Amino acid sequence: MDRKIVVLPDSLTSKIAAGEVVERPASILKELLENAVDAGATDIVIELAKGGCGSIKVVDNGEGIEHTEVPLAFERFATNKIYDFDDIYNVKSYGFRGEALPSIAAVSRVEMVTRKQSSLSGTRVIIESGQVKTLDHAGCPVGTSVLVSHIFDPVPVRKKFLKTEMTEQGYCMDVITRMALSHPEVRLRVAARGREIMNIPATRDISERVSLVLGTEFTDHTIPVKGNKGDITLTGFASKPEYSKSSTKQIFFYVNRRFVRDYLLNHAVMTAYRRVIEARKYPAVIIFVDLPTEDVDVNVHPAKMEVRFRNPRSIYDIVAETLVVALSNITPFVSEGRGRVMPEGYSERVQEALKRYTISMGRGKLFFNKEIGHIVRTASANGKIQNYDKDSVQFQRLPTGSDAEQEITIKRPTFTGLEYMGQIAGTYLIFSSSTGLILVDQHAAHERIIFEKLKKDSPAPGEKIISQTLLIPEVVSLSPGEFAVLLESMNIFEDTGIEVELFGEKTIIMKSVPAMLSHIEPKELLCELLEEFSKTGQSLSIEERKEKIYALLACKGAVKAHQKLSESEAIMICKDLDATPFSSTCPHGRPVFISFKIEDLERMFKRK
Repeated sequence: MDRKIVVLPDSLTSKIAAGEVVERPASILKELLENAVDAGATDIVIELAKGGCGSIKVVDNGEGIEHTEVPLAFERFATNKIYDFDDIYNVKSYGFRGEALPSIAAVSRVEMVTRKQSSLSGTRVIIESGQVKTLDHAGCPVGTSVLVSHIFDPVPVRKKFLKTEMTEQGYCMDVITRMALSHPEVRLRVAARGREIMNIPATRDISERVSLVLGTEFTDHTIPVKGNKGDITLTGFASKPEYSKSSTKQIFFYVNRRFVRDYLLNHAVMTAYRRVIEARKYPAVIIFVDLPTEDVDVNVHPAKMEVRFRNPRSIYDIVAETLVVALSNITPFVSEGRGRVMPEGYSERVQEALKRYTISMGRGKLFFNKEIGHIVRTASANGKIQNYDKDSVQFQRLPTGSDAEQEITIKRPTFTGLEYMGQIAGTYLIFSSSTGLILVDQHAAHERIIFEKLKKDSPAPGEKIISQTLLIPEVVSLSPGEFAVLLESMNIFEDTGIEVELFGEKTIIMKSVPAMLSHIEPKELLCELLEEFSKTGQSLSIEERKEKIYALLACKGAVKAHQKLSESEAIMICKDLDATPFSSTCPHGRPVFISFKIEDLERMFKRK
């Protein structure tokens, strides 16, 4: 096909450029908040309509904009912060008034009212589809008010990808939380659905601000950290080893008070916590790194969520070493020369992180080869591909040209009647059969049993699962984002036997849990569920979200690895497994058992 090369019109290029900066309503809110802080605001009011999907309004008391400069603020490449190329590498602000405004205006309707202290009157401007529709004088207080509405109307395809109002509101609250943590001197008030959902006063003490934003539970389980290395200083808070999370959502990194996502910083934190917290768990930390502006490039990402360090090794060292020193007062570490107390294998992990950091250049995602093990790929005539572990399946060839998929028969042993041999490492159960040896992961097996039982006992729509009232109701303090997710999921929680009741602005009371799992820790369970739902949002159906809850309940309620079981307990688990469907894997997809044929053992011992 013959296609000519053309120059795209400004109306199209502005929308394409906007897509790099404005991903969802939370992206708009982030840019407006950064503009307000750059303008020296000490009081910011935020109003969200329909979770930010309807409109976003940000009012600040910062320095306004001159009447003649207001239209320029909506022109691409307009700035009052950069005048020559070298200024790009010496940016001390988040950006500049107007950097994001053209992108926002290209995908929405923007109404701005602004006034400087020295001006007798303010300016009101309305921008639609990137074009100035109204520009006149207006009476208004000192500062700036920006109302963004009709979000993504000019690009309806982007609008289709938005999630529910409560999910998008949760993303907006995450943005507000990040800003609130790095600027304790700014008062933040947030209203949604006609009521105030957050009111955080300005404070001088960062620990007080952290407590107000993330709750007392966070501050009760963290310790202050502080370090310096040359021109680099680090302050913040790090969780004690016993307080861990199932995701990285409570890991906050700030570079010169700018929130960033950075592989190197994350690797340094996990290196410090290596062997201190259990596998697949993450600490809760807030890290503020301050260094000269010329030593960090903040322009490697359109949304400025990533940065590039001139001396990454120094950054890595100060983060890891500061955390290790703080944690060593609680947990002993392995010494690694020169009198320093460091995690085992520290040097090797530093080199690995620096190598990957250099390859990534602070941009894009990294992809590394993973060991897949013995995987068999099968294809049907319609082209669908599926992966199976060849040690647990057998194949039956179908006639050539058949439209059906290859039939796959799972080789599922029956444990009743097998000889129980014992337990390895308090984790794996050993069974002997006439055909070989079978190892069972006790946690995965019990997890599948509980999961299927919860699903089987699941009540009809509108009914609730049998629950156990807690003797002492659990009071849980949530972050703004978690609270928004909870409001959206309360009915689903109640249907699965988890009864919660609102108790204040960001606090709830847990009153009951499923009766068969009354021994689990309620607070930890709820927080992990909220973390999981905040990641998936409304991409899952109600039934799929219920299964997520059942899977987590099963994981919490199942016997753990390294837990000694009596012979009768081990046999009972495997008898229950025989009566459980889909017993080859746990609800998370891990294998429940591995079998070794006599032929396999003979091959290992070179008898064949």
